[in-house]
Amino acid sequence: MNPPPLLPRQAPAPDEGPAPASPAEDRRHVVRRRWITAIIILLLVGVPAGYLAVSAQQSRESGRDKAAKVGAVKVRTAWPSAVQRSIYEVPIPMMASLVGYLETNNWHTSRLYTQFSLTPKELDTFLADIGTSREHLTPGVSISEHDAQVAGWSWSPKHTWYGITLDAKDPRPTRDVTVDLTKPGNPRVYVVSTAVP
Repeated sequence: MNPPPLLPRQAPAPDEGPAPASPAEDRRHVVRRRWITAIIILLLVGVPAGYLAVSAQQSRESGRDKAAKVGAVKVRTAWPSAVQRSIYEVPIPMMASLVGYLETNNWHTSRLYTQFSLTPKELDTFLADIGTSREHLTPGVSISEHDAQVAGWSWSPKHTWYGITLDAKDPRPTRDVTVDLTKPGNPRVYVVSTAVP
């Protein structure tokens, strides 16, 4: 049996021309498309770059703050954190003024040096909170000369000093407390709390 004969290809209709070209994009669409492209590129590149710049600046500032705390060699004006006050058992009254502190650490001991001013009533509350009272204070300075030098404190002989050392078993800290009662209405307290890890 013979295969069916192949039919000749049909020629295109004489009235059909080549496929029409797409219409040229007008200027307004070109400008709009370029603006959209530029905005997308800006968002893809600019936003992450801006985030990195802000993050780097915050990291530098945080590093400077940490370096200032670690590099401190004298008592500086600031409040110790609540955790530090708890660990070293130095309950500074919330209304205290002129608060300053310094923390030092080594393999053997950790110390928190604090200073602050109070009202007479707040002084009595502070002393009660640490387990003592004015009656137990003795004339003189209870803080060692070495600790005073580390903190940057000096004890003027013209001032009226009272002090006490509160010993405690490890891991609780030992606290040396000195009070300047030169101005009875505005006592100033100095504390060195020593903890052995």
